[in-house]
Amino acid sequence: MKLICDFPSPKSLPDKYVLPPERRPCNHELQGDLSVALPVIDLQGALGDGRRQVIGEIMEAGKEYGFFQALNHGVGEDVIQGFREAAAEFFRMPAEAKLKHYSNEHNKHYRVFSGSVTSHTDTNDIRYWRDCLKLRCYPVDKLMDHWPSQPETFRERLAKYAVAVQELAQRLLRLIAEGLGLDSQFFEGDLTGGETMMNVNYYPRCPDPSLTLGIRPHSDRYILTVLSQGDVTGLQVKHKGRWIGVQPMRNAFVVNFGLQLEMVTNGVLTSVEHRVVTNSAKARMSVATLIRPNMGCRIRPAPMMVNGETNHRPKYRDFTGSELIEAYEATAGNREALLALFRIHHTKLL
Repeated sequence: MKLICDFPSPKSLPDKYVLPPERRPCNHELQGDLSVALPVIDLQGALGDGRRQVIGEIMEAGKEYGFFQALNHGVGEDVIQGFREAAAEFFRMPAEAKLKHYSNEHNKHYRVFSGSVTSHTDTNDIRYWRDCLKLRCYPVDKLMDHWPSQPETFRERLAKYAVAVQELAQRLLRLIAEGLGLDSQFFEGDLTGGETMMNVNYYPRCPDPSLTLGIRPHSDRYILTVLSQGDVTGLQVKHKGRWIGVQPMRNAFVVNFGLQLEMVTNGVLTSVEHRVVTNSAKARMSVATLIRPNMGCRIRPAPMMVNGETNHRPKYRDFTGSELIEAYEATAGNREALLALFRIHHTKLL
């Protein structure tokens, strides 16, 4: 069996999921101050007189945390829960029904895989405690026929969810653009015009969470990720050298800024490392929607961020969406290593 969710309940963690000691989650790395938490932003105000305040809160969250939780975001609870139920039902299907979609080929419209190797250079095949359904989810009319046909409700519910989350992401990007002093439509077009990806992550109950992780520490590669994390804890965000546990909030989305956005804003907004820990009591499922650029488009710091009033020199060179993907794979999602590949080293004038 290739999926963890189809394992007979193990009493101990299988060896290939046991991480080396230096990679395991450690309690001393956790933020002990419970008052430190991700900002929670009520987006309702952005529809009226509170627009400037909401924009300010998003800017502050992007500079300090690279993350925030969004409430009153306009995506109906029935849409969110409807798709989450269909996705959960997918993972409950018999093993053979899921395994016919199993693949490690990245160019497929959708695939199921498990484990996520720790790095592309590992030879001992140590893996993480996660199953994943990965698919291209937007534009819906182009991609819907390529989605799983089972469960029966899957396609219909995913279509509603994908459209609603895409609209939310575009609203957020318009607010971000305004906060940066850019045209509100700056992020529309090629910068967000690629096919949107979705990871439906499933983390079964783990016999020993102290020995493994669900997902390794990483920053997201693209411009924006919108996450439905459900009601089970597991996501942790790095803040000032320690990990903050992101507490689930009913009907909230966790929004995080990717490496592409950090470079387009010339470092004004930040992408932040995060990871997923497992637990022995409950399975956890999250749905991550990743807004992507067209692979051939040129990506560079926005002119307003390097000329204009900021009077800053560009920190990053031009690159394409395809180069970003290649660099991300080469650096295994390590933020500093990836940014270093695109950073411009200016010669100081004497």
